[in-house]
Amino acid sequence: MRKSWCIIILLIVSVTMFVGCSINSNPQKTDSEEGNNETDRNIGELFEIIPDIEGEINFWTWTPDIYEKVVEAFNKDYPDIKVNVIEVEFGELHDKLQTTLAAGKGSPDVSQVEQGQFARYSTGDLLEDLLQAPYDAGQYQELVSDYNWERWKSVDGKRLVGMPWDITPGIFYYREDIYEQMGLPSDPEELGEYLRDKDNLLNAAQTLAANDIYMYDWQDLPAVQYGDSIGYFDSDYNWVRNNDKMVELFDIVKQGIQIGWAPQLSGLFSDEGKQLMKQGKIASIAMGSFGARDLEAILPEQAGKWRAARMPLDVNVGLGGSSFVIPSQGENKDAAWAFVEWITLSEESWKEFVEHSVQPSFSHIISLPWYQEHTNEFLGDQEDYKLYSSIDENIPVRRLTPLDGAAWGHYIDGLNESIENNIDSKTSLDQIEENAMKELASEIDKLKEEMEKAE
Repeated sequence: MRKSWCIIILLIVSVTMFVGCSINSNPQKTDSEEGNNETDRNIGELFEIIPDIEGEINFWTWTPDIYEKVVEAFNKDYPDIKVNVIEVEFGELHDKLQTTLAAGKGSPDVSQVEQGQFARYSTGDLLEDLLQAPYDAGQYQELVSDYNWERWKSVDGKRLVGMPWDITPGIFYYREDIYEQMGLPSDPEELGEYLRDKDNLLNAAQTLAANDIYMYDWQDLPAVQYGDSIGYFDSDYNWVRNNDKMVELFDIVKQGIQIGWAPQLSGLFSDEGKQLMKQGKIASIAMGSFGARDLEAILPEQAGKWRAARMPLDVNVGLGGSSFVIPSQGENKDAAWAFVEWITLSEESWKEFVEHSVQPSFSHIISLPWYQEHTNEFLGDQEDYKLYSSIDENIPVRRLTPLDGAAWGHYIDGLNESIENNIDSKTSLDQIEENAMKELASEIDKLKEEMEKAE
């Protein structure tokens, strides 16, 4: 049941995620940008607009509405590039892209690709390497976090096959009124600091449970979300989920379950969970930064009662996001790159994207006053964007590989077995690693051979 629910929630989360970036052609430099080594270049000089580029490009996306105004603004700078925004359902888009890339024909000029699907296309030479001419995207590396830059590379870390766009940092959303009533820290910064300590976390869970209130919706989230932050394999396909931090989190999850800290269902995407949320029986929920949008849509009557804080236990994680890829078979790559470069770097595009809960990672955008000073009425007028951007730099680099989906099954099955049978956490993690590496050995060898041939 847990595995099937995870698949459902991952699909829902994937479909709701977007990301974007923007830059004004002739902006004024703000005080917040002065003295920032990463943004010393004038924003208008980040890239050159070449208005005489012309052509027609097809752009695939599952979220066409958010690009309507963006394309209109793009055409003010590039009047002779016609962008056909083509809506393709989320699952169909990723399947169709894989099929057309393999066939060598039928792919769009540009496609949005979601993080969880990205590794399907990151091997071989089916996508353009944006580090190479004429793209030269490496000039923008200093503007984004290592996490957001590296995740769109090939597994060996040598080719950039997706242009960085958004981030979706993991956030601990909580009911300020309930935490205050329970005598727990209720200020976002104070609570974030307090919950870094495992004893404080378990004390908070115990305090809430004593009043018939859950701290989480899913019981294993600290371990699962930490796993999301580090991935499954490194660039050489070594297993990375067996470390001291994961052992500790397995142990903490087991203690939390003994306390009764979660009902083991989705608080926002199940009928029972929604009722518990409406009744104030789930006091907090750990999810991506789109969570405020979803909380407001489902629980509008609780406006002003929720706040956002850092994830407990120093778990800094990215919980989704998308990129833009340029298939190598495309015939109008100049126009395709002009479009990708403009929508990911221009301030105009980002002002539209953030309206759809798409969070930027580019330093020249997140340093702007309109971004840093943004407040969220649902979150009690908290400066939410400032919190989200502060987490980005602390998210560790991970590799997205074609074997991540298969590896997830080994991980979650082993975690569930460890919980249900109270197996020593280190023993469980050793067994998970052994099972995964044995089961996937032949596929790992094949992928390594492909990487060697590509060198």
